[in-house]
Amino acid sequence: MTEDTAIRPGLRERSIALWANRPARRLPRPPSPRAVLRSTGAFLLTHVVFLIALAGGTFLRWGTVQGYPGVLWFTGDSYFYIGRALRVNPSPSKSLGYSFMLDVMGPLHSYTAIAVVQHLMGLSIAVMVYALLRRARLPGWLAAVVTLPILFDAYTIELEHLLMSEALFTFCIAAAVTLLLWRSDGPFWWAAAAAGVLLGYAVLVRSAGAPLIPLVLVCLLLRRKGWRAALSFGVAAAIPVVSYAIWFESHMGSYGLTRSDGLFLWGRTSSFADCEKIKPPYHERPLCLDPAIKAENDPPGHLIWRNDIPPRKVYDNVTSPLANKVLRDFAIRAILAQPDDYAATVADGVGKAFSPNRFPVPTANTESLYHFPDHPQIFPAGKSWAGGGTAMSDAMTYGRTDRPSRVEKPWSSRMITYQENVYLPGPALGVLFVIGGLGILVARNRRGLLLVWATAATLLVFPIASADFDYRYVVPTIPFACLAAGLALTGFTRLPLSRLSGIRGSLRREKDQATEK
Repeated sequence: MTEDTAIRPGLRERSIALWANRPARRLPRPPSPRAVLRSTGAFLLTHVVFLIALAGGTFLRWGTVQGYPGVLWFTGDSYFYIGRALRVNPSPSKSLGYSFMLDVMGPLHSYTAIAVVQHLMGLSIAVMVYALLRRARLPGWLAAVVTLPILFDAYTIELEHLLMSEALFTFCIAAAVTLLLWRSDGPFWWAAAAAGVLLGYAVLVRSAGAPLIPLVLVCLLLRRKGWRAALSFGVAAAIPVVSYAIWFESHMGSYGLTRSDGLFLWGRTSSFADCEKIKPPYHERPLCLDPAIKAENDPPGHLIWRNDIPPRKVYDNVTSPLANKVLRDFAIRAILAQPDDYAATVADGVGKAFSPNRFPVPTANTESLYHFPDHPQIFPAGKSWAGGGTAMSDAMTYGRTDRPSRVEKPWSSRMITYQENVYLPGPALGVLFVIGGLGILVARNRRGLLLVWATAATLLVFPIASADFDYRYVVPTIPFACLAAGLALTGFTRLPLSRLSGIRGSLRREKDQATEK
């Protein structure tokens, strides 16, 4: 017996009795039907404008699925992605992040399921942009207006229906940006880590996302005590990229995501590269473009696939490690020797993005693939894009169908007419960029706005600077340009209110002084 129990006998028994006779804990009552209806009604009234817009965007995508059961096909790239989904192994020309998604969805054997998932991604992007703007205290009706280009731009809807990587690419970046901006004072380390994984995977979907990783790191480090978030983001972003590079090396013998960046960059500089100005080493001089071919002004996006260009004459395989290294070195020499010419070519591509006209680049046939077609896709016969079956056989095998491309009227005709009339013009995209840029001066969360605006600018400029201008590279910038403009408006809308309150205060003081007299 301890001293405690000797002094206070029966302590244990009294404690058990008190515990047994404690008052019953009341469980919270479930909300009454009237309270549920009231809260639901309040939610609907608060977000009614956006919900109507979201319903409209959903209806358009439903009409697209009705008019084009399955998916739309992009010549070459779509065949490649399907082939690599059926035979998963790394490619020297493209990273396979999108093919991984197709491989995961492969057991469904449904192209319609792929299209629906990509349309849901597009709608989710609009929801994320709206949520961020409302969290930044932008009025509901104005936040809904900002999302209209995302929901109703016809080229965005058509690109979501294509068997292409842009919808997944844009969704991953939008989800990462949402995690990074959800808290105004910076993300938690785990949110930054999740954003890092998403952006790292986006790089595997399209290598154009690579510059976003250092961009986000810099923006996180600019915050007070942002090193923890930056560290967790950087480590998490490296996981998918490094894992892919190791897998690539196990098959290709060298670390990397692709071995085609040298060819694309050579194509970017081919139109202005002058060996007399570059003065390249002897073994690189044959890479200068022939004046006769240069005079044709063939856009880089088409030029690099021609068989009569120097790289394909000099090298049997333009994606070999040696060819990729030499082509990249030649292009960098051209950029350093002729920076003004390089800047002019990039500026020309950016100008096309903001132009009111739509140009047939890189070719008229390529540009036509961004329009809703009036006839099914014609698959090339006897040609493989992924080291196996032909384009047609791969499409039939994956979808278990003998009709991998279908066009159903009247919905297809309606979507064609819709696209002719409803889209975001180039000048309007330019206005969004200008509003976002000016907003950095007045927005409450300037670092967040800087991150979003820089993301939009990077997604627009980097593909043009490293490869060529293509309209499908412009569409992924739209959500981030809209978000940047919306965040900028949170600063602009507060300015008049603050001035108005100041005027009211001065009038009130004058009235009080008059009353005292």
